[in-house]
Amino acid sequence: MTRPAPAYGLDDLLRLMARLRDPAHGCPWDQQQSFASIVPHTLEEAYEVADAIAQGDFAQLEGELGDLLFQVVYYAQLGREAGHFDWDRVVDGITRKLIRRHPHVFPDGRLDTPPGAVSLAPEQIKRRWEEIKAEERAERGGEPHQLSLLDDVPQALPALSRAQKLQKRAASAGFDWPAAAPVLEKVAEELAEIRQALEEGNQQAVVDEVGDLLFSVVNLARHLKVDAEQALRQGNAKFERRFRHVESAMGNSPANMQAAGLDRLDQLWNEAKRKGL
Repeated sequence: MTRPAPAYGLDDLLRLMARLRDPAHGCPWDQQQSFASIVPHTLEEAYEVADAIAQGDFAQLEGELGDLLFQVVYYAQLGREAGHFDWDRVVDGITRKLIRRHPHVFPDGRLDTPPGAVSLAPEQIKRRWEEIKAEERAERGGEPHQLSLLDDVPQALPALSRAQKLQKRAASAGFDWPAAAPVLEKVAEELAEIRQALEEGNQQAVVDEVGDLLFSVVNLARHLKVDAEQALRQGNAKFERRFRHVESAMGNSPANMQAAGLDRLDQLWNEAKRKGL
């Protein structure tokens, strides 16, 4: 009887990565990569993880998580080659950071702190988390008065996610609406300003005001405890389902759709809504 091959572990993945990057005997494609060239692949893999979760496809998620893990392993290998850091330092750094950020779980700053040593209310935990992050930012950049709260919000984030992070960071300093109602008013105000820009024929103003409207909608989502990026992903998926229903009813023919006219297409769209699509 053939014995099953032993399961590979993290050390095997690290060794595989080193082999791929071997200057003499590695993979030509992998040998040519750099930190910058890998970034688009990392973003793609992160979105594929999110997509598998949104679809509830856990068989797919297992593979996508492996692909995302490989991206981290790749950066660690590049860092080791350049003398910046290696896998062990990456793991050590994140472990230390999370121990520090969870004093309610590790009050003495040790991973082997006995469970149940401290009990804090959720608001106390959240407040201390933000305080610790502020301390970390100060340590990275000098004195607190020299830093902006927004300094380390990544520029490369999707625009909706970055808007939400910027607003959340500003809110930590008290720069925020007290409730959702005035944010709704702000959304209406921005919409009115778009109408005015359109009436004036000022295209640049239209662009600016649309940006303001989107930023205000993200702010509204945040006040309603809705993740704007995830909400839009769900909205996109809903649009796809309903549009595919319309396409199917029209024989998947763009010409048929154009000939049918908007009223007929709208009827089919409402039919898709009634069906719960």
